[in-house]
Amino acid sequence: MRVLVTGATGFIGPKIVQALQASGRSVRVLERTAGAWQRAGLACEEAAQGDMTDVASLRRAVGGCDAVVHLVSIIVGRPDDFERIMSRGTRDLVEAARAAGVQRFVLMSALGTASETRDLVHYYGAKWEMEQAVQASGLEHVIFRPSFVFGRNGGVLPTFVRQVRWSPVTTVIGPGSQRLQPIWVEDVADYFARAVDLPEAANRTFELGGPDQVTWNELYDRIRNVLGKSRTTIHLPLGLVRAAATLAERLPRAPITRDQLTMLAHGDNVVSNDDAIETFGLPLVPLDEQIRRAS
Repeated sequence: MRVLVTGATGFIGPKIVQALQASGRSVRVLERTAGAWQRAGLACEEAAQGDMTDVASLRRAVGGCDAVVHLVSIIVGRPDDFERIMSRGTRDLVEAARAAGVQRFVLMSALGTASETRDLVHYYGAKWEMEQAVQASGLEHVIFRPSFVFGRNGGVLPTFVRQVRWSPVTTVIGPGSQRLQPIWVEDVADYFARAVDLPEAANRTFELGGPDQVTWNELYDRIRNVLGKSRTTIHLPLGLVRAAATLAERLPRAPITRDQLTMLAHGDNVVSNDDAIETFGLPLVPLDEQIRRAS
């Protein structure tokens, strides 16, 4: 089986490529610039140069592939950026996959994506439209909606660990009472690797979370316990952080955005069912072990 992976050079993408290869699949990655996959430390069989906004390149990239794993998304941008890269780009990729006779399309969405949240922020709106395009494609498909994805290198967990290790105080945005369900990045990768051909997963949407649901306050307590640190907690008002995020969004790699704060304030980010566990049967890394691995 040959699998095209878009977004392979991000935080999660390389792990998914590795999991696919470990399960015996041949991988082709879509890269915007030549050699990007090598610089990301990937050892894939093929690379196709192209872009989500270039329809012809998508058609070339998907040719001869049996499955597509679509990971591309953005967090910051103008409304048109979300439309071009995520919404329209996914529609074009789906059409290219259908024309190429792809057997299954696996999409990375996000927990919290729903018809009720599509107008909350551009990110949720674009993710919703991506899901709709895949579901309406006629292709056999699997959609994943993960909670926060933690990893040793990349993602937000190493930042939280450094904060607790080196700062005399722990800052928590808002009251810290919202719940999240972090999942380890390699566990996410295993889900994707199995999803490309698992019959029981066909045409379904799965919420992904780790074994532990915690509030943000409890998450920092867990980090402190693992590190053996005693730290004072300071809760930062959302309004104050939002003002800072307005300025931070001008940076090339914004540490936080107003949209992220809106999603945080909206409510819990935990799974509502055990469908993924029952269907895939994967062992998942507990939260304390996730923290130890990132420490």
